[in-house]
Amino acid sequence: MKYETIGGQVTRGETYAKIIEQMKELRSNFAVMAHLHNTEGDKDALIAKGWLAMEELMHRIEHQVTKLAMSKLS
Repeated sequence: MKYETIGGQVTRGETYAKIIEQMKELRSNFAVMAHLHNTEGDKDALIAKGWLAMEELMHRIEHQVTKLAMSKLS
């Protein structure tokens, strides 16, 4: 994966944007997995809840990453 550079230097802002983009993609994939398990019958309902829990956990991690980045980007 290549990074955008400014004068040959990787920037914090660009790296943060890549991290958030990847986290959002993970969240989306977790939600899709939960949906797929919900459509496959009652015995998969618990697994679907696990996928939804992972999506929520990733959302919380994304929030913490943003708070951490705000202190260094501003």
